[in-house]
Amino acid sequence: MEDSSRRKTGSFLDARSRRRSWCCSFAVPPSSPDNFVVSRSKTPRNKSENVVKPSASVPNSPQSSKSGLSLVGRIDPRRILSPGRVSPIDSDQNVEISAQQMGTGNSAVVDSLVQSRVESFRAPKEKYRDPPAGLSRSGSVVECNNKDIFDVRLNLRAKNGGCMVLEVNSEALCANSEVFSELILKHKKDSASNGSPSRSKLCRIEVPEVENLGIFRETMELMFEDDISKRLSKIGVYRSIDILEISASIMFTKCIASCLKYLEAVPWTEEEEEKLRNLFIKVEFDDATSRDVMARLRLRDSVTSHQSIARQLVWSISTCTNSIARNELKSLVKGLLCKSSVYEKDHLGLSKDDLYAVFHTCIASLVSLLKGSLDTVCPRRFVRNITEKPLIEQIAIEVDNINWLLEILLDWQMAEESVNIWADQKELIRMHEITSPMVRYELSRVSANLFIAIGTRKMNCRSESRSGLLQSWFGPMLLDFSWLQRCKKGLDMKLLEEAMGQALLTLPMRQQHLLFMDWCRFFSKHGTECPNLSKSFQIWWRRSFLRGSETCSIESR
Repeated sequence: MEDSSRRKTGSFLDARSRRRSWCCSFAVPPSSPDNFVVSRSKTPRNKSENVVKPSASVPNSPQSSKSGLSLVGRIDPRRILSPGRVSPIDSDQNVEISAQQMGTGNSAVVDSLVQSRVESFRAPKEKYRDPPAGLSRSGSVVECNNKDIFDVRLNLRAKNGGCMVLEVNSEALCANSEVFSELILKHKKDSASNGSPSRSKLCRIEVPEVENLGIFRETMELMFEDDISKRLSKIGVYRSIDILEISASIMFTKCIASCLKYLEAVPWTEEEEEKLRNLFIKVEFDDATSRDVMARLRLRDSVTSHQSIARQLVWSISTCTNSIARNELKSLVKGLLCKSSVYEKDHLGLSKDDLYAVFHTCIASLVSLLKGSLDTVCPRRFVRNITEKPLIEQIAIEVDNINWLLEILLDWQMAEESVNIWADQKELIRMHEITSPMVRYELSRVSANLFIAIGTRKMNCRSESRSGLLQSWFGPMLLDFSWLQRCKKGLDMKLLEEAMGQALLTLPMRQQHLLFMDWCRFFSKHGTECPNLSKSFQIWWRRSFLRGSETCSIESR
């Protein structure tokens, strides 16, 4: 019974509160700014009992997270309270007095109501980044606060059609910019000569074709900075280069010096370096202030240093003793020197003579090492800075250097001479016959790369050069092919077999006959330890015998 009586009492109170919340009810006088009542019950049953839901939502008004009603509706001055009756429009002062009458529990709510009401009936404020000391922003106009008179108006017009107006003091402009100082002085002289200074008190300067209005404004703000370098560190390198360009155009000397000092002290990305390089091409700076930055952009003695830089790089790699470092440097320098690289190669002064000088040095070292392998004691004069390594490893290093140089020469289409140099190595061929197979097969790795270059059309050399190369190194290749199969070291054996056959087919028919017959005899004895040139042999056979009659008829004619 007690529970049912409580439910009835609660329902009665809820119904009564609901009748109170209707603005059109005549049972209870409606709440108004003149009769503002705040419930002080300690345990309210519902927080939305005293909130009147507005008929339309007010923009920018905060909403109650629990009740979901607009808090502005409680003090909306134009809320309809009863039919035919509108409450008077109260002022902000009345709202503040009503807020003082409320309890401490509702003070924060009323504060938010006042703030939301002010923002609701005023134009939305533009939110900008805080300007530096001495500058303030009003709409699209920037004003100088550290002076009382803003007698210069800069009308900036962007290339894309935008516009910005800056109002500053003439003394600030004259103290920082030589260009604006001359224009302001000219304006004052013209005003004095006209005899009507009152009409022309404001100096209007128009700056057309501005690339970036924001960067120009930031440059003007730097005139009021005590420490420009500290501000540039927050701006960054890329935008500092734009500020440097604008400062140079208006002759803002203090900012130019700060920009150059900041740019010289920080690392650059490739994009920033290219942008700075283009700026130095367009704008000429004072040598005293830009000397340090120019030293990072290019060498002073570029003509003399670039002539030997490629040779120094190649020579340092050919004399490197650490295998890991040598492989890393080979990949690095080859990527820099190859024609497909994104870097410019003209300034490197890559010389054919420099590369072949290192090529000859590596071959001479290889000859001396093979001589040392035949002697019981290796003479010191033949060993070059790598005496601590085994003799086989030293020979392999020199062969790797020669093949690496061949790759660079092939990329630059300068490898034709290397065919003649390798074909004329009579001493290496003589020592190949008496040297251990564990050592001599390294020589055939050089021959294999030359055969592949000729057979895959990467290198076009004369018939005499091809004949000399195949006559000298075709026989040693047949002997070392089995060792090359065991120790490939990155060599594509299938490609080598096809390239050898194609290289043989480029020779005159008489020489093809001799070399193919040598291969046939060797293949019949050693089988898979010999390169398989069956396809090329069939082509040679058809050309020599099946089409021989046609060839003879052509020759007879």
